[in-house]
Amino acid sequence: MNFRLLLFYLLISIEGISQTLGCTDILAKNYNAKSTVNDGSCVYKKETISLTHSFTLNSKLKETSGLIQWNNRLWTHNDDTDTNLYALDTIKGEILETYNLPKVTNTDWEEISQDENYLYIGDFGNNASGNRTDLHILRIEKKTLLSNNPVIDKIEFQYSNQTNFTRQFANKTDFDCEAFVVTKDSIYLFTKEWKSKQTSIYSLPKLPGKYIAQQKEVYNIEGLVTGATYLEAKKRLALCGYTREGKPFVDLFYDFKEYNFFTGNKRKIKLKTRFLQIEGIATNDGLHYYITNEELKFVLANNPQQMHLLDLSKYLKP
Repeated sequence: MNFRLLLFYLLISIEGISQTLGCTDILAKNYNAKSTVNDGSCVYKKETISLTHSFTLNSKLKETSGLIQWNNRLWTHNDDTDTNLYALDTIKGEILETYNLPKVTNTDWEEISQDENYLYIGDFGNNASGNRTDLHILRIEKKTLLSNNPVIDKIEFQYSNQTNFTRQFANKTDFDCEAFVVTKDSIYLFTKEWKSKQTSIYSLPKLPGKYIAQQKEVYNIEGLVTGATYLEAKKRLALCGYTREGKPFVDLFYDFKEYNFFTGNKRKIKLKTRFLQIEGIATNDGLHYYITNEELKFVLANNPQQMHLLDLSKYLKP
């Protein structure tokens, strides 16, 4: 055998032997110091935290639905009452400026995301009847928004595995969505599945056009996903939501491969409160998070629209 070829096979064998799959997170219960490659098997003790920094938002934001942090401000919108974007301060969530988006409608705006040059608003809420055929995402050029002359285009889509468009009862579909993130070249949707209580990832391009959103992964999140934030620099994803019993949560995903968000560490943080309808989540460093909830009034709860600050640094590997 050729000496170089023999050396090549030998190096491959040594590399294969040196890689040990397992849990590489020192904060996990099953951390394995001998592991060199994370296989997504980490298990964590259950965590429930109290809300210690909360502020009531302006009454104009009773249905605050999405949240991002950009340009030293927080940005949010309502889910079906107006076509405005609201810029908030990062201390108490007070409205600093209001930007109207002209010549668009708000059927059910559920989420806002961003990349370097654009903001994206998801008009894809589908819980009322589960049969919308006009699902789309608005793309707004950032610099034109700040100059009060927003250039807006549209990304239209349908789900690759939705074939039945018969009208359903409210809150019965698995083709609802209230969360998405934008990466370097794609959009990733995280569904709010009322029947299964899972979430599915669908991907589509982030350029204007009409697309079929392709299903990639399914994860049993045991609740209803309502918001997402992704930090590209740290490869860290956070999803927020609540259970059917009204218990809010934040799920952290990190140390995953490529954009396969559910292949790495998965950690759930429960919030010590009930009937808090969390709708938006944002972060600037992947450790400290803002979340917002919309107003909720019924027999067992009387919660105003609020913003909350969460320090989750202790739950993430240094």
